[in-house]
Amino acid sequence: MATLLYIHGFNSSPLSAKANGLKQWVKEHYPHINMVVPQLPCYPQQAAVMLEDIIVQHQDEPIGLVGSSLGGYFSIWFSQRFQLPAVVVNPAVRPFDLLQDYLGENTNPYTDEKYFLEPKHMHELKALHLPQITSPDLIWLLQQEGDEVLDYRQAVSYLAKCKQTVEPYGNHAFVGFEAYFPQIIHFLRLAEEMK
Repeated sequence: MATLLYIHGFNSSPLSAKANGLKQWVKEHYPHINMVVPQLPCYPQQAAVMLEDIIVQHQDEPIGLVGSSLGGYFSIWFSQRFQLPAVVVNPAVRPFDLLQDYLGENTNPYTDEKYFLEPKHMHELKALHLPQITSPDLIWLLQQEGDEVLDYRQAVSYLAKCKQTVEPYGNHAFVGFEAYFPQIIHFLRLAEEMK
């Protein structure tokens, strides 16, 4: 058994279109892969603890990470910390700057959960920031220049030494994500378990 840990973005959930699409495809084509899509807590430190617990639980088997937006930020941190391959999709690489506009009360549109972001939560995010990527071969950036939420140039620059696929146009949801499913599984080295 192999594990694919999908890490959703800010104000998202396991019900996101990307997570669902990938999960259905994996179930059909690679039934030996256990795809885990947790509902992350709204607060960064709690989310990081949950993700680390999941990784530790599965550390005796092959693990690959896929992270979208804020989930990409978490994926980069855990990829480098545990030496795991990760595919990051339109990742937020400086969420502690981006989410300043969300300080105060928020509602997750998927779960209707209300929560309150404070400056301390930005510090929790900043604690997971890596000044540089020490194992760039473990990360593949999937980026669309048409991302209306994030400045795509930040990720391209920050992950300059990593494998990159940068497409013109597109949007934050990443148009045509499904076209990359086979390549994602191979990059994460999860397909090899079938042999």
